[in-house]
Amino acid sequence: MKAATAYINTAALTHNISQLRLQAPNSKILAVVKANAYGHGLAHVAQSLPDVDGFGVARIEEALTLRAGGVVKPVLLLEGFYAATDLPVLVTNNIHTVVHSAEQLEALEQARLDSPVVVWLKIDTGMHRLGVRPEQLTEFIERLHACPNVAKPLRYMSHFGCADELNSSVTHQQIDTFLSLTDGCRGERSLAASAGILAWPDSQLEWIRPGIIMYGVSPFMEPERSSSSFGMKPVMTLTSSLIAVRDVKKGEAVGYGGIWTSERDTKVGVIAIGYGDGYPRAAPNGTPVLVNGRIVPMAGRVSMDMLTVDLGPDAVDKVGDEAILWGEGLPAEVVAEHIGTIAYELVTKLTSRVAMAYL
Repeated sequence: MKAATAYINTAALTHNISQLRLQAPNSKILAVVKANAYGHGLAHVAQSLPDVDGFGVARIEEALTLRAGGVVKPVLLLEGFYAATDLPVLVTNNIHTVVHSAEQLEALEQARLDSPVVVWLKIDTGMHRLGVRPEQLTEFIERLHACPNVAKPLRYMSHFGCADELNSSVTHQQIDTFLSLTDGCRGERSLAASAGILAWPDSQLEWIRPGIIMYGVSPFMEPERSSSSFGMKPVMTLTSSLIAVRDVKKGEAVGYGGIWTSERDTKVGVIAIGYGDGYPRAAPNGTPVLVNGRIVPMAGRVSMDMLTVDLGPDAVDKVGDEAILWGEGLPAEVVAEHIGTIAYELVTKLTSRVAMAYL
């Protein structure tokens, strides 16, 4: 019997990359592996992707972990460097950086470096979170071109705010803005992340940046746009085991607060996983769990170490049987919809108590 275990299917990972190459055959792939590869294990995922063209991370520590693990392909800091003291580390380890602010530009101009840094200039095309505003762009380009610490040519990128909303006009506007602002620029460009790759082909430029879809999870909420509809396979399957099967009478309440009361005589299964493993405590009654090939509903509040499901009065499930919380047979995005969150949060919030098994 095993407690909480996340099985990571690296064959599914490489399959998904091949599907993305079919989606964007003329683009290089910057595989986004930030947040411990979306909870899938940074080092193992990177080592399982020999055919991508580079990696995207959020923190310099993530970039250094990749280098320490033998990754030699380009690694890009998607938020850029945080302090001027990071710049020599970028040079030593050949790490690319986004530049999105005047503070970063000034640090580059004032630094004394042994060799130049590859810079991706981030343009704010309408998300208004990070990036150089269009009216600032000419000055930034001129100063970066004049800076000996910056490798030439520059590269350019932006990020969508509403790409998962297919009826929104914002994405059209962002694409038009980015293409207009970078028209005539010599450097390579990147605009499309997961939703952009799948739904906005005009944004598939020299580089694409797959994140959540690379792991077999759809960035869209609509069931007809599930990951499987795009030919993707789930990379993570989160499992645990039934540690008890109990008879519960009609009218009896189960778990903390008694928030679920049985409407019939039934059997309740106790599964060894809880919010101490990263399973959301907010999961309501009825959240689906897969047991022996069938969906059963959660019954009662998620505890630190356990959760309970209504197996039904005729259940023949037994102690030791496997339960799938999400993954193969039960997409993470389906579970996320029941809980009222997004699948990104589910896969990235697993705790160190969950065993990782790579297949």
